[in-house]
Amino acid sequence: MKCVVTGASGFVGPHLLRHLRQCDDVVTPVGQQNGPDLRDHAAWRELIASLKPDVIFHLAGWSDVGGSWSDPVTTYEVNTLGTIAILEAARAVDGVKVVLASSADVYGLVGRSHLPISEFNPTNPRSPYGASKLAAETAAKAYWEGFGVRTVIARPFNHLGTGQSDRFIAASLALQIAEAEATGGGRVIHGDLTPERDFTDVRDVVRAYRLLSQKGEPGEVYNICSGNATPISRLFDILSAAATAPVHGYLDRSRVRPVELPVLQGSFMKLHAATGWKPSTTLEETLSDILDDARLRNRNSSESVSEQ
Repeated sequence: MKCVVTGASGFVGPHLLRHLRQCDDVVTPVGQQNGPDLRDHAAWRELIASLKPDVIFHLAGWSDVGGSWSDPVTTYEVNTLGTIAILEAARAVDGVKVVLASSADVYGLVGRSHLPISEFNPTNPRSPYGASKLAAETAAKAYWEGFGVRTVIARPFNHLGTGQSDRFIAASLALQIAEAEATGGGRVIHGDLTPERDFTDVRDVVRAYRLLSQKGEPGEVYNICSGNATPISRLFDILSAAATAPVHGYLDRSRVRPVELPVLQGSFMKLHAATGWKPSTTLEETLSDILDDARLRNRNSSESVSEQ
């Protein structure tokens, strides 16, 4: 399978590249360093026409939910107009399939009586990020129905793994714990830990993306999730229990979002029925890997400073 991966230099991109190559796919990674701006439609048409891929995995975009409140315009430009640029480019290549990485944030506030969330739940995003992703989905469906661009929409819930920016909670907690370990202990700053989220290991997520490229139906939406709602405080408990020095949490109210969703919990039954996928990595395994990665990053950072 001949693949193009947009957003290849982001968090998920390297994990997907590794998985595709393990499956003997031919992969062209496109990231910020070697690819066009997402809003440059002409450049994307030229690039995709020259590569003629079988599949485009469109991962690139604005991924910071909290940050979307401070820059909603760029969020829409990148996530919505950027997706249209990819769809326009795909429109000129016969037979290409697009796997669009959307987000469970399109569902918005869902009451506990309506959990777990299926693809049939109504969408009602509560952030500029979620709204921009829903707009991208709408464009993708229109391109399938109007132009025949074979697009499958993936809605991953919260996913975790090594290499994630410390703008995200698990990586932030792990990096602070690694730093505290190096100094004999200390406090770990965080925002609201009470919301519950459906966490999936990024390695399971990229497996789902590839399966959807093969077995997903164009125009259809598929949740990627664990099926469990876990309080964010559980992440702190697992990570702090694994610390080699005493750490304690500290609530920084500036990190609390203007609008927060109390709980997100999905169902992956539609994905499972279509592809046979189910999550295979436990939360404890994921967090152990993240903490080990944070320790390595902190050690490398300290060594770099000491050599200057």
